[in-house]
Amino acid sequence: MFTGIIEGSGVISGIRSTGQGKHFTIDADFTLEGTKPGDSVAVNGACLTAVVVSGRRFEADVSPETLSKSTFRDAKIGDRLNLERALRFSDRIDGHLVSGHLDGVGTISSRKTVGDYIVITIEIPESLALYLIEKGSVSVDGVSLTANQCSESRFDVSIIPHTAKLTTISFKKIGDPVNIETDMIGKYVERFTGQKKFSGKGRKQDTSIDLEFLAKTGYL
Repeated sequence: MFTGIIEGSGVISGIRSTGQGKHFTIDADFTLEGTKPGDSVAVNGACLTAVVVSGRRFEADVSPETLSKSTFRDAKIGDRLNLERALRFSDRIDGHLVSGHLDGVGTISSRKTVGDYIVITIEIPESLALYLIEKGSVSVDGVSLTANQCSESRFDVSIIPHTAKLTTISFKKIGDPVNIETDMIGKYVERFTGQKKFSGKGRKQDTSIDLEFLAKTGYL
């Protein structure tokens, strides 16, 4: 579990194929003291497992599923990345709950400077837009951001100077792809309030929690 508050950046120093997956070597710009093999690191928002850790360098495998849902399928040596190590139980949640399980890829369609801020518009599939609400949380390349305006195919975010300085998002250009993870709470709410759910044997059965139930009990 992560918060979307980026610790620092890193760079891909090595890529090799592992069948249908890839193996990345990543050099971090900050110390990895306390990080050990088996620990989780969010790399541009994707939860990867560090399999080798040495100094500021770590290695991680990227599964075919992650490649299919992320920008990593086109990754190159020298690419800069946002990095965040896993949340500890004692940590503050300064961003929002981020699982590191990406939903898909968006594309930057516009960017403009408004005072000290950078306002970026991101095009996304309609299937992802369903889970975005105005002033709701969204992870973009692992960065916890607030969606300003939303439509069926895009949303806007404002990048404050601190975020622009600490992350790679300020370097993104129009047409660049970015990894997207929508708020997990919305997906759970949709699942729980759906008209059907699966039983333990895989059969569909009626659920007792639906919109009518929530309205009767005063939640809507």
